[in-house]
Amino acid sequence: MEEEDSHSKLLENTIKSYTKLHSFKKIFNGFAVHTTPSQASKLREVDGVKLVELDRGVRKMTTYTPEFLGLVPSNIHNYSIIDGGGEGILIGFVDSGIYPTHPSFSFFGNFDHQEEEELSCGVCEEGPFFPKASCNGKIVSARFFSAGAQAVAKLNSSLDFLSPFDAEGHGSHVASIAAGNAGVPVIVNGFFYGLASGIAPRARIAVYKAVYPTVATLIDVISAIDQAVVDGVDILALSVGPNEPPEVGFTFLSTYDIAILSATRAGIVVVQAAGNNGPARATVVSYSPWAIGVAASGTDRVYSASLLLGNGQKIEGVGLSGPTLGSEFFLHKLVLAKDGKKQNETHSNIPNYIEECQNPEAFDPNIVQNSIVLCSFSQGFLNGTSSLAAIIHTATTLRFMGFVLIANPNYGDFIAEPIPFRVPGILVPSVSDTQVILKYYEENTCKDGRGMVSEIKGKAAIGEGRVASFGRQAPTVSRFSSRGPDYININRTVADVLKPDILAPGHQIWAAWSPLSASEPLLKGYHFALLSGTSMAAPHIVGIAALIKQKYPSWTPSMIASAMSTTATKYDMNGDLIQAEGFNLHTLYPSTPFDFGAGLVSPTHALDPGLVFPSEYDEYINFLCSLPGVDPAVIKSATGGQCNTCVSQPHPADLNLPSVTISSLVGHQVVQRRVKNVGSKVETYVWSVIPPNGTTVNINPPRFTVAPEEVQNLEIQINVTHKMDHFTFGEIILTGSLNHIARIPLSVKAVSAS
Repeated sequence: MEEEDSHSKLLENTIKSYTKLHSFKKIFNGFAVHTTPSQASKLREVDGVKLVELDRGVRKMTTYTPEFLGLVPSNIHNYSIIDGGGEGILIGFVDSGIYPTHPSFSFFGNFDHQEEEELSCGVCEEGPFFPKASCNGKIVSARFFSAGAQAVAKLNSSLDFLSPFDAEGHGSHVASIAAGNAGVPVIVNGFFYGLASGIAPRARIAVYKAVYPTVATLIDVISAIDQAVVDGVDILALSVGPNEPPEVGFTFLSTYDIAILSATRAGIVVVQAAGNNGPARATVVSYSPWAIGVAASGTDRVYSASLLLGNGQKIEGVGLSGPTLGSEFFLHKLVLAKDGKKQNETHSNIPNYIEECQNPEAFDPNIVQNSIVLCSFSQGFLNGTSSLAAIIHTATTLRFMGFVLIANPNYGDFIAEPIPFRVPGILVPSVSDTQVILKYYEENTCKDGRGMVSEIKGKAAIGEGRVASFGRQAPTVSRFSSRGPDYININRTVADVLKPDILAPGHQIWAAWSPLSASEPLLKGYHFALLSGTSMAAPHIVGIAALIKQKYPSWTPSMIASAMSTTATKYDMNGDLIQAEGFNLHTLYPSTPFDFGAGLVSPTHALDPGLVFPSEYDEYINFLCSLPGVDPAVIKSATGGQCNTCVSQPHPADLNLPSVTISSLVGHQVVQRRVKNVGSKVETYVWSVIPPNGTTVNINPPRFTVAPEEVQNLEIQINVTHKMDHFTFGEIILTGSLNHIARIPLSVKAVSAS
């Protein structure tokens, strides 16, 4: 209360027009205020005010993935390799809220009674669609934060509910991936897709709604983080985050990243989505070494839809729908959209109006009814004025037998994800496949002397698209997943920190959904959705962190992060190096740590890592002090930590991470690391190394024996043998006598040999 009073007095004595939105209680001494740029400039001049930062917008960044990751079910309520399944662990979700009556969040009543008493003491804020009973023992706490949103936009009372209720679905999706109940049937449009389970199905959930359909602000997200720290959650899931780095200063010293540092200091494992701006380089939005930034991959599961043409050719596509009536070989008339328009259509002069199938009024029902209609992915889809929802409305209204959304050769291939369609439908995103379809259609279409269509003979059938197949190359880094290198500021000055940290499934993930689906009309009415994004990858790591925390309750956030990193794999299911999707939809390339971090998470190995690389809060302060051009006063005001200006600061690469990244290596550099034996027995380790191109690497000591709970210091010397114009990659492998293996990725840009 004293801090809140001091904040109010400072504002009253400094500026005239303002609204104080929030005083932060735990993460730092500061407040959020809504005012004008000129008034904000006055605040910058006040004694005691060290930083004024502009609020930024916020972007939202599983039936099969537990099995894919090696989490084998033991019974219907315990889908985990640990008997407890995360029991006793409280996970906080800062997101769009939660849909409380979803079966993924119902309370089965089989938790330990004493633990229930300990975890059920949180605050349950009531509001629209969220009565107090929504906090049911699985959901133990729920709050909402809206001061920032209400300051910058007029909220829509029919969507932007001032309660923890999730009107969008994103928050529910994320929460159920990490901690949803086990054995929940996934049924969409009457079709059974399997049983869903969270990674840690017996963990408890604390909800912090900070994202609304109309708007989301960083102020509300930071306020939510502040409250989560006060509430003492064990893990914090951040599948939302800033749209962009701060306009001034260091990425590591933004209010958002300092809030995360404060959470880490409180012992909370913070997991962030790395971002969905891939495959371009330097696009990660998880910057700081004290949080786990998660990249996204696919699995070996694929939903294949198909279009069978009358000449026997079969075209593969995307779409979760049932087949057209009759057997797969029962063919229906195939109509190109422009050939199904009304004779005197008044809107026919509007580009793409007809060919994108956006309005039923444009078509002659006598032509398109009971037909499969070919719609085109054209300009309207590129600029956002056209939608699949409109196609489905047209198809339903005019009773299409089915629809096909084909690529337009004038615009190239498009990205397609499987979406449940209420009518038979398929997306064909490849221009080459589209040309096969159009060639068949033209060959079977008769025209009169004026070039008008007189008869359509082409036929087709849409096959079953809801049955999954398995065995494709996996994992591969998803095209959308943001890439490293990490950077220090808005100018993308490269940082000596590896990002992303780790890879987890994030492509085509089934999980809970809110049937209101305020931002996605196609999913309205559904209780489950199949989505892709690093937002879906992050909660997999959240769930695994909960499993580790349950087994090792005294482990710090850095130890848990290290356990996942050093035991991750850089190889796919075939034993080959993990590949990554690039700008070319049909080509994969060998991935690097800037694509996948340490590699694909391996939960079973992370639960028994042998060694970990612990980092403490003071080391993060030293890291900040070591950054080039840093102002020690800014660090002190932001964190309370003090830079020792009397001694030379370590190099940023000396932070005790389970990876080594050097963005500008001249001659040679010795990097310090220390490892802790978290096993139960004495173990002897030897090292081997794959040096990055242009370097040699040596480690001292070359061999060491370490007892349980003991620490061993290591010196890693990296020497430039010849200059490289780009980053090159390698790794150190520490192999223990008890079969523990720890991998440390190396990412080095060798600038000069001297």
